[in-house]
Amino acid sequence: MINFIPFNNCTNSNNVSVSVVYMGKLPTTFDEWITNFEQWRENVGFDAKWAGDFELKPLFDWERAGDVIEFGDYAGRPKWERSLQIPHQNIRDSLLSMITVQGDTEFASVEQQKHLLESAPTDYDRYAAARIMVEEQRHGWQMCYLLMTYFGKQGAREAQKLLERNAQTGSRLLGAFNEPMDHWLDFFCYTMFVDRDGKFQLGMLSTSSFKPLAASMGPMLKEESFHLGTGANGLRRIIKADVIPRDLLQRYMNKWVSTAHDLFGTDNSSSAEWAYVWGIKGRWDERKKQESGIEVNKEHLNEESRGHYHDEIVAEVEEKLNKLLSEDEIPFYVADEKFNRDIGTYSDKKYTVEGDEWDENDGSYEDYCEKMLPTDQDEDTLKELFKQEWIEFRAPTKRMIESGIGQLQ
Repeated sequence: MINFIPFNNCTNSNNVSVSVVYMGKLPTTFDEWITNFEQWRENVGFDAKWAGDFELKPLFDWERAGDVIEFGDYAGRPKWERSLQIPHQNIRDSLLSMITVQGDTEFASVEQQKHLLESAPTDYDRYAAARIMVEEQRHGWQMCYLLMTYFGKQGAREAQKLLERNAQTGSRLLGAFNEPMDHWLDFFCYTMFVDRDGKFQLGMLSTSSFKPLAASMGPMLKEESFHLGTGANGLRRIIKADVIPRDLLQRYMNKWVSTAHDLFGTDNSSSAEWAYVWGIKGRWDERKKQESGIEVNKEHLNEESRGHYHDEIVAEVEEKLNKLLSEDEIPFYVADEKFNRDIGTYSDKKYTVEGDEWDENDGSYEDYCEKMLPTDQDEDTLKELFKQEWIEFRAPTKRMIESGIGQLQ
């Protein structure tokens, strides 16, 4: 027997309401939504010419999506290909919320990053950032295609509101996507750590019982890999250039790592549990875990995913970044999951980067955080360092140039 719980106003995993005041013209077809999207691009200040030969269109990998529901109470039944096949309104509402939140993050990233194109340290970096932005636009486009195609007037309303919220005004659904991205060091840390969270979220949706959503994930994951590579490559090039002090770089890593930890949502999440029960969002590596007979702990799904993510970034830092350091240099580290959290069990609690509870005998915790997180003085220091050759030079390839992506002229 399957029991249901009500969803009030469609909330996401961070308990953020999806609804905002609707201000624009409601599109009735996807072509009408595209017209509104072009207006959003203009409002954001992203020139369509910067997309070069990149084509915005929905992409699906139907074979990878599979035909049979793979987990939860509906396991073994055919995957749902239309919203009318979804057996309960609560499941439909939850899917609508997930798709909306995913699309919201994609458009928000463009709003956060667009201004960086004019200050790119090299032509290669301008291409990389512009490509990431157009791929994020395609991901948002994909989510809006699902909303418009499968969820009727309610989906159209949410697709339109994705174009009305804005990171610059702090109205995006998740806090990380309202954070200012002031410079290229923020950008490289963001693409290294926050975009990697995106990879995990897409992976967990790739086995969804709603087939169009599952089929959307394969192409999105392929594009997401370039975003992660851009961040990792950028941090390696910064270390090689040896201009930005190691401790300063570590503080920016701490900032964005803790932000990424928050993006996995609250602990003991009932929303995550019901999403698994309904089969609409699985665990990281769900298929491998099923093949290995690993039982699911439905009460701690967000914590499990966060743990996998944490282990991955620890390996990235230790195996790739630290190998660039000399033996006498202090190695980089990944801050513990308890440090600097705004969401979950450890929200606003006092923990060190090692994960130890703060001892008040050690002094002011605020002073400690000033040593572990970026300060105004760090921002001033970076402004001067950016006048130097602060990142290892990398030239764009012939294909990058020919694509026209990121060319401002």
